[in-house]
Amino acid sequence: MAIKDFRPIKKGDKKTIRGWLAYDWANSVFNLTISSAVFPAYYTAITQINGTDKINFFGFEIINTVLYSWTLSAAYLLVAIFSPYLAALADYTGRRKLFMKIFAWMGAVSCGLLYFFNSQRIEFGILAFGFATIGYGASLVYYNSFLPLIAEPKDQDMISAKGFSMGYAGAIVLLLINIITIQFHKQIGIPDAMEAQRIAFVSVFLWWFGFSFVTFTRLPKYTFGERKKGENIWKKGYTELIDVFKIAKKTPLLLSFLFGYFFMFMGVQTVMSMATPFASKELNIQIMILIVIILCIQFLGIAGAYLFAFVSKKIGNFKALTTGIFLWIIIILSVYLVQTTGQFIIIACCVGLIMGGSQSLARSTYSKLLPETKKHSSFFSFFDVMEKLATVLGTLSFGLIENFTGSMRNAVFAISGFFFISLLIHLRLVYNSGQIFIPTLSIKPELTPPLE
Repeated sequence: MAIKDFRPIKKGDKKTIRGWLAYDWANSVFNLTISSAVFPAYYTAITQINGTDKINFFGFEIINTVLYSWTLSAAYLLVAIFSPYLAALADYTGRRKLFMKIFAWMGAVSCGLLYFFNSQRIEFGILAFGFATIGYGASLVYYNSFLPLIAEPKDQDMISAKGFSMGYAGAIVLLLINIITIQFHKQIGIPDAMEAQRIAFVSVFLWWFGFSFVTFTRLPKYTFGERKKGENIWKKGYTELIDVFKIAKKTPLLLSFLFGYFFMFMGVQTVMSMATPFASKELNIQIMILIVIILCIQFLGIAGAYLFAFVSKKIGNFKALTTGIFLWIIIILSVYLVQTTGQFIIIACCVGLIMGGSQSLARSTYSKLLPETKKHSSFFSFFDVMEKLATVLGTLSFGLIENFTGSMRNAVFAISGFFFISLLIHLRLVYNSGQIFIPTLSIKPELTPPLE
């Protein structure tokens, strides 16, 4: 018997949209405090033991920054392997919010466990960081898949931009609190600066866990479930995924976009993940200066998200993304040559502006490319798989190049190649589309087959 108690989903409902946006506010603190600012610097500091950057991990000696990048690779690889099946299962059962909640809270709790990470608990800290990354990445599969359900196509660029902007804003607020805590730790009764940094990890848990309740109370409990009594949901999950893949194969514009996005995100996520370890290790920039730099990046990320949404209305989604990728190439080549803190700050500001815009616009562009379907979680799992596999290959390549050459700069230079491939693919998309997409992405009918 099919599930009956679905809440009707009305596109454009302001309360539902605000609830959806609240998750960006909730989870983006992971991306800033854990992935970008406090944790990477804390990790580098406690893993440089006796003047060496090599540490022991379950009996293996490895460079600390290489282990960091490979931990990200392993976490996102697991998400990439399992999220398509879980997303298809969520579509089939209609319980995408339940899956989102499980992974969100797993990620939040893992952030709290990082409080116990120190030089005597290297393995524990790495595992907690890995599980936090898995929770963050997997929850976004379901979060992103709600966008085409709650918003009209004409509004998706701006709503996506608002989501990213709220995420940057929330992350900024918590980071400011953590900056004050770390900087004035003695005045507020915390004797050790490292202790203040560990408290920052707990603050991410409380923020992420707490504000996600707003999202989970406003998003519908069930969406398009088709489960019938007696059917094997494990087998059906794979069947759903196969059906979606067949549909996607018939949509060349969609597949080309995913391919181009794959290489773009290889570069973007690697830059986001390894920027702080690079600045700390190669340029010896102190943790508080790094945190302030990253804070500025967040403010610029908000502006970038709205800027790219505006530009896309003027010149089209594909052209706006292509411009962003070209700018990424210039930025990466500049990072390879950077020698001073001042130069790094200028480049970091450029990163913030382009990062927010390119990510926001990519999400909304993909949403517009989807055919008429109820399988939003499964389609967004393809999008998520591209992200996660790109992150795996990007961070894995970064670690391998640093490991074999002994230089993070060589690894940075290699990232420009990812963006260059993406640029070529996006230039082809602009050429093949043959039109400017205002205000929504118009697609030739024959390129978007109906569901069978």
